[in-house]
Amino acid sequence: MTYLHFKALHIIFVVSWFAGLFYMPRLFVYHTEAGEKPEVERQVLFVQFTKMEKLLWNAIMTPACWLALLAGIAMVYLNPSWLDQGWMQLKLIFVAGLIGYHLFTRKILLEIRAGKFRFSSFQLRLFNEVATIFLFSIVFLVVLKNTVDWLWGVLGLIIFAIVIMSAVRIVKKVRAGKSVGSPSE
Repeated sequence: MTYLHFKALHIIFVVSWFAGLFYMPRLFVYHTEAGEKPEVERQVLFVQFTKMEKLLWNAIMTPACWLALLAGIAMVYLNPSWLDQGWMQLKLIFVAGLIGYHLFTRKILLEIRAGKFRFSSFQLRLFNEVATIFLFSIVFLVVLKNTVDWLWGVLGLIIFAIVIMSAVRIVKKVRAGKSVGSPSE
């Protein structure tokens, strides 16, 4: 296989991995909110969400993570001089952070399976945005291949994170306002 084959596979597996990283915390939000439902509905939802989370973790997220890492390692093996470049070193730091995020997602998954809901649905919505920040950081770094531009990128990321967190808070307030003024009350 050539470098371009590994690059194509790397992109495909990264997209698959991120699909899981975006969806799993969303399932955690729904799973957590299901705890507020009546007992019969809650039990049905807990069984369904547990099944979906297990399948997503075992069939998509973990295999895609490993395959993305293996394809990336193959690309570096074919072009080892990248390891001397600042942008690649910074990217690998972000990849390490992304792996940490992946593993923390696993920890939350196991806690929820055990019936421990440590985080509120709002906190899980914020947690869900961390993967977006990693995605933006890694993609811009790889495309620009310049750590000097990264300084501006950090400022942009901070602004981006503030906008996302503000949007999550606004949506929460809008939802709370609709439930308070709903016709059923």
